[in-house]
Amino acid sequence: MVTQRGRRDGASSAGRPPRRSRRPDTPDADNAPTAEMPAVPDGDAPEAVRAKSIPEAAVARLAVYLRVLSGMSEQGATTVSSEELSQAAGVNSAKLRKDLSYLGSYGTRGVGYEVGVLVSQIERILGLTRQHKVAVVGIGNLGHALANYGGFPGRGFPVEALFDLDPDLIGVPVGGLPVSHMDDIPRICAERGISIGVIATPPPAAQSVCDRLVAGGVQCILNFAPVVLQVPAHIEVRKVDLAVELQILSFHVARRADDAAGNQGNSGLPGAGLPSENGQGGRNGSGPDGGREMVVR
Repeated sequence: MVTQRGRRDGASSAGRPPRRSRRPDTPDADNAPTAEMPAVPDGDAPEAVRAKSIPEAAVARLAVYLRVLSGMSEQGATTVSSEELSQAAGVNSAKLRKDLSYLGSYGTRGVGYEVGVLVSQIERILGLTRQHKVAVVGIGNLGHALANYGGFPGRGFPVEALFDLDPDLIGVPVGGLPVSHMDDIPRICAERGISIGVIATPPPAAQSVCDRLVAGGVQCILNFAPVVLQVPAHIEVRKVDLAVELQILSFHVARRADDAAGNQGNSGLPGAGLPSENGQGGRNGSGPDGGREMVVR
């Protein structure tokens, strides 16, 4: 899943002299700082500066580390080595240590990292020290599932408002919350302090819903509708296109089938039939290292 970014106008390269060489500090996906990060509590300027300097690819991995560490904590683990954590998260240990160094956490040689401390550090950087109220718009099958999902409140994302156009749904409780009309989105979102809006509507309604959410003060939008939303520069949008994800998985299935057929025809060649990397190289689809993130169109 990748943040929806607006296009930037750039000057034409025509007439420019050719570059002599690539500068060693040229940013890439793991070195380019994020444009904006979730704010940490006020009054802690060093943490805020550090948060803005973390590459966006590393931010996505930090969320994976937090999930893994939370599970370890629930099982009673107090310390974890970089090798154990990297294996569980599906990244190589060198990249994990670099990611955690952004937090100012380097671990202890021979001991590893304290699980509780690391969880607190990541939660602070990701802005999870306070709750982010969520509104779900479009109470169809997907909207029902999201409204009834019990995992959101425990992770700091309580669903506080539901919206739909269907008169048969208005006023009916779903997951303990009554469904409100879409026309009331700006007012209710402002009154309840909604910061994240989830759009689970048909494509034609998505932009109108988005405009209402923005008018209600919503800062971030998770969009399940297969459309590109037009939003102000300060609004963060994440798009989840499940059909595209399935198409990407289909490609990998087809590619592996082709590889297997090729290996059968070249079984006598050195290296034929060797297993592909899984985990350390991120080829297991484990997230930011797997190269198979949610796609933005």
